[in-house]
Amino acid sequence: MTHSADDGLQAVFLANRDGLLRFLQARGAREDADDILQDVWLKISRAPPGPVASPMSYLYRAANTMMIDRYRSNKQAKSREEKWVEAGSGPVPGVSDSPSVERVIAGRQSALKVENMLASLPRRAVDIFRRNRIDGVSQRAIAEELGVSVSTVESDLRIVFRALADLRERLDEE
Repeated sequence: MTHSADDGLQAVFLANRDGLLRFLQARGAREDADDILQDVWLKISRAPPGPVASPMSYLYRAANTMMIDRYRSNKQAKSREEKWVEAGSGPVPGVSDSPSVERVIAGRQSALKVENMLASLPRRAVDIFRRNRIDGVSQRAIAEELGVSVSTVESDLRIVFRALADLRERLDEE
């Protein structure tokens, strides 16, 4: 087994995961803390290899930044949703609010490709992905439901996220 230069940062993350989780919860992340840590893990696993002078400071800073980004994103999404509801509170005369036939067909084709890709993945990973991302159940609650560790849930989510990212790249190339 070969180790890349960033294996050290990943090892520090794994060794201090509980402390990072408590940090996020203390800063107000509550039930989003597990998801934020998953985002941090994805960031460090995709980062270009190289030494990090102070790995714990880096991880705390990354976790805090992810938490702030998530808060801002949620706030912007809520504002956008409120504006959308206000703006779209009635039909515009002479303009159809239905998507075009082309968009409907393209959407169905994309959905079918996603379903086929998900069908090729391990069943537990897909079930965990759906419970977490679609049903909104926290990683910790899923782990308790399935009788597995949170890191197992995270590992299964990474499988699905990688497959989705690969599919997105392929679709973008088409």
